[in-house]
Amino acid sequence: MAILEICVESLAGARTALAAGADRLELCGALAVGGLTPTPALVALVSAAAAAEGRRVHAMVRPRAGDFAYSEDERDLIAAEMRASIAAGADGLVFGATIGDRLDIETLGWFAATARALRPDIDLTLHRAVDLLADPVEAVEPAAALGYHRILSSGGARCAANGIETLTRMTARAAGRIAIMPGAGVRAGNAAAILAATGAKEIHASASAPAASDPRLVALGFAAADARTTSGDAVAALRASIDAG
Repeated sequence: MAILEICVESLAGARTALAAGADRLELCGALAVGGLTPTPALVALVSAAAAAEGRRVHAMVRPRAGDFAYSEDERDLIAAEMRASIAAGADGLVFGATIGDRLDIETLGWFAATARALRPDIDLTLHRAVDLLADPVEAVEPAAALGYHRILSSGGARCAANGIETLTRMTARAAGRIAIMPGAGVRAGNAAAILAATGAKEIHASASAPAASDPRLVALGFAAADARTTSGDAVAALRASIDAG
């Protein structure tokens, strides 16, 4: 049975995803910009909730929105954020670094070594920064060599369903050494087909639905007009589709 990872940004979202059948959580802040590092307090609360259900939590480490080229000052912040997330109970970390259209191998190696020094059994995911590469397949060899456990990718496309050919080539290149986890635009209606076509054993989704926004809060800049929230129905539908497939 394929592993279903759901990305969430709140304790309520985490509880909803766990109750509806998520196998693992990716915990982020600010999912509207692709996910940023969550606060240590949130990591601690979500990790405790997941542990009570025998599930795992992987925390995003991304100090800002935008590209994935990091300065020395930002690396200091990244190191502090990974330490805080591990101390708060995260089972894994999610990270990516690029320079232009190529992987930043040096920064990825530094991150992996630093994380393992803090917790030798830490689980590491290389995230969708790889979709900025001319060919995401090029990420497989260095990620495997550096000891990352999986690559989250849409195959360089806007959604994983459109990147199936590249995702299939990534899975073939990985040859079981590192997991390839399709993500982006994954829904109950396409998840089983994506898994079958690519041969992937893990899949990633937000399973979100529009959330009501108070117009006054939006007008004053306190809330987003297009806010979304984790949908238990969407998670359950994904779970059923994957299990049936």
